[in-house]
Amino acid sequence: MKKLDVYQQLLNSKLTVVVRGNSPEQAIETAEACIRGGVKSLEFTFTIPQAEKVIQHFSNHDGIIIGAGSVLDSETAKLAIHSGAEYIVGPNFSKETARLCNRYQVPYIPGCMTVNETIEALEFGSSIVKLFPGQAFSPSHIKAVKGPVPQVEIMPTGGVDLDNIQDWFRNGAVHVGVGGEITRPAQQGNFETVTANAKLFIEAIEEVFV
Repeated sequence: MKKLDVYQQLLNSKLTVVVRGNSPEQAIETAEACIRGGVKSLEFTFTIPQAEKVIQHFSNHDGIIIGAGSVLDSETAKLAIHSGAEYIVGPNFSKETARLCNRYQVPYIPGCMTVNETIEALEFGSSIVKLFPGQAFSPSHIKAVKGPVPQVEIMPTGGVDLDNIQDWFRNGAVHVGVGGEITRPAQQGNFETVTANAKLFIEAIEEVFV
């Protein structure tokens, strides 16, 4: 899929579920539960054992875009891309990772906390930056950043829950990343609740855009 198509799907889907797991099997079951709940974008973190195999498992899934998360360096990004990841997400900004993603024309969404980091990410080709950790900020932070840097698109991740998700979007977020608030029941094997949680988040987002 072309880079611009992936960005457009991210903008359309509004929600990425960040999937972690103690094993590839648990991550796969968690992701499948999210898909049953209507999720269209999944980020598999490289804290999952054999994360590349999980990415490969979903790489040809119709209607779902697959990202790799917790990518700290270009070597991991290259492995993820060759395994089928359509976008790369990091908790930090890495010039080497940005260059590699540009080389392969794969979107890179780096974690940024400051305006300086945000502008540097834009200069290296990122169209969306991840506000991380989101719980360190209030939703109004997005409006404050977009005042001097209106061209940046921001995706808060961490601390996004059902109580504040609508505020994030109303303050200018184009997309959100949500992990444990949706997937935590998977740790006890309760995948039905993961599906139910995903549906609740999607309904909350749809209320903002109707």
